[in-house]
Amino acid sequence: MSSFIIEGGHRLKGEITPQGAKNEALQVICATLLTSDEVRLHNVPDIVDVNNLICLLQDIGVKVVRHGKGEITFQADDINLDYLRSEEYLERCSTLRGSVLAIGPLVARFGNAVISKPGGDKIGRRRMDTHFLGLQRLGASFEFDAGKDIFELNAPTGLKGAYMLLDEASVTGTANIVMAAVMAEGTTTIYNAACEPYIQQLCHLLNRMGANISGIASNRLTIVGVKTLHGASHRLLPDMIEVGSFIGMGAMCGDGLTIKQVSIPDLGIIPDAFRRLGVKIEECGDDLYIPGRQTYRIDTFIDGSFMTLSDAPWPGLTPDLLSILLVVATQAQGSVLIHQKMFESRLFFVDKLIEMGAQIILCDPHRAVVVGHNHEMPLHARRMVSPDIRAGIAMLIAAMSAEGTSRIDNVGQIDRGYQCIEQRLNALGAHIRRIE
Repeated sequence: MSSFIIEGGHRLKGEITPQGAKNEALQVICATLLTSDEVRLHNVPDIVDVNNLICLLQDIGVKVVRHGKGEITFQADDINLDYLRSEEYLERCSTLRGSVLAIGPLVARFGNAVISKPGGDKIGRRRMDTHFLGLQRLGASFEFDAGKDIFELNAPTGLKGAYMLLDEASVTGTANIVMAAVMAEGTTTIYNAACEPYIQQLCHLLNRMGANISGIASNRLTIVGVKTLHGASHRLLPDMIEVGSFIGMGAMCGDGLTIKQVSIPDLGIIPDAFRRLGVKIEECGDDLYIPGRQTYRIDTFIDGSFMTLSDAPWPGLTPDLLSILLVVATQAQGSVLIHQKMFESRLFFVDKLIEMGAQIILCDPHRAVVVGHNHEMPLHARRMVSPDIRAGIAMLIAAMSAEGTSRIDNVGQIDRGYQCIEQRLNALGAHIRRIE
């Protein structure tokens, strides 16, 4: 198990480019299962979750060729369907949340998919009902072995297009249903579909592969099924969560930080969420510049009432950034209520920030009130354990701004979503050392 030793108080200055989007990568990599032709992906992030998914696909027979940094070709022309029932495959699925995204393509192309209950961050219940209800609407039969935590879907005569109203705008659920519906007979309409940029990117890739999807970027997708798909090329967006993480670092401990090539139109309200905390962000073409040594004051609503930042499905604020926003608020001037609606356990890491000297009241599992220090009471160093990707990076930001030397254990969680993070931050002036 790896740990970070962080010497706080060092200022970050310079330029940094975000990696390719993790959540998009998990979707489009699984989409390569829909064709026997080559699919070439560009800007694929070199992170644990993505690499584990690539290894999983290789084990079931997908040919993978790495051409250079972030450029990979996939060809699923010889899939070993028997391996899908092996204990080894099911055990690996249980440790990787992204493995669930394989079931839509597998049942669409081969008529069968088997998967164990997937793993991932420990942030409360992450139900999969939307995935299976949608695939059942397309005609797949569904069985769950509660004793082994194994799901199986079958569609031996193929899938049929259908109208469906999703019970929640699940991103991975929408992705799975879309990937299945592109090869279903007839027309599928998905209402209350997730419409995040990553879903849009998946749909654009599928259309380049020969699918017929309309309504992209809305919450109502119409999909006319086709019999086969062909190869294509696709470039992933920059990771919006990493962009938000760097904004937080620039505000907390930056001395002038430029975030390069962020695809500003695809960031939605993320920059404005930080601006509501008083953080200054300048847009320079497709780059963001965070001026250094900021004193930032938390805004109020127009009527003067208490500021609340809460997550919501796109185009609302992504829940993955609330941990970073919460840490940034600890050194702001003023107070803010952070309301985490979508997950049950994501705010439990704040007890570590409280031990570092932050003034936070955890009202319940979903709400925390942060009273900012206005940089007058710096956080102090502590030893911490990362429970998930986003809490881990929030802890890292807190440690970089704190007085003294902190230690964060279980940083493999951070590695799941952030590529060579200590090397990239050390190049900007941070002092982070990895130990085993």
